[in-house]
Amino acid sequence: MRTHTSLLLRLGDFLIFNTIPPFMPARSENSINGRIRHYWGGSTLSVVIMILVVAGGLILPGGPGLKGETQMAMKIESEAFQDGEAIPRPFTCEGQDESPPLAWSGVPADARSLVLIVDDPDAPDPKAPKMTWVHWVLFNLPAEDAGLAQSVAARDLPAGTGEGLNDWQRTGYGGPCPPIGRHRYFHKLYALDTRLEGLGHPTKAQVEAAMQGHILARAELVGTYAKGQ
Repeated sequence: MRTHTSLLLRLGDFLIFNTIPPFMPARSENSINGRIRHYWGGSTLSVVIMILVVAGGLILPGGPGLKGETQMAMKIESEAFQDGEAIPRPFTCEGQDESPPLAWSGVPADARSLVLIVDDPDAPDPKAPKMTWVHWVLFNLPAEDAGLAQSVAARDLPAGTGEGLNDWQRTGYGGPCPPIGRHRYFHKLYALDTRLEGLGHPTKAQVEAAMQGHILARAELVGTYAKGQ
């Protein structure tokens, strides 16, 4: 990544210095930006930035904490529901309250562990949300694994997987159980460059704090649910 970035910077220098005609007047002898703006009206700098982005393979961070991987590279999905669609009743408090099957792909080759967080930002009422309710927290999932089976129990989790506390103050999955309205449930997967050690049964906030600066990629799957659907 460091070599790649260096090449991009050299390309930027080349483009800047070779798109400024030698006869162009400069506002300041030491101000390249000033000369560009004076002659091109600022357009050259924008073009250079866009070329660098394209040449760099769109290496833009996907959000706070990411270390340069693209957010779209990793994917999480479920055979039980599509992204943005309703979560079937068996996976909610009105059904068997079992965890849905999840599958993921595109995990970075240098990832050492995965974190899975499922939460609802619409609690208690999506028309006037006041908190994010945490439904499931798993960490230190093996990076080489490709998903979780339906209704996975603690004893069936991959070796070494840690369980955090949900907002019922217990470990494990707690399905959608919205008191009012249709809520959204975010299934968020993070690939980390490390394992999270010494956490015990942490809260979501503690897991998020521990993984800051270690996130290589992330992906999310959103399902919805309203009671009685």
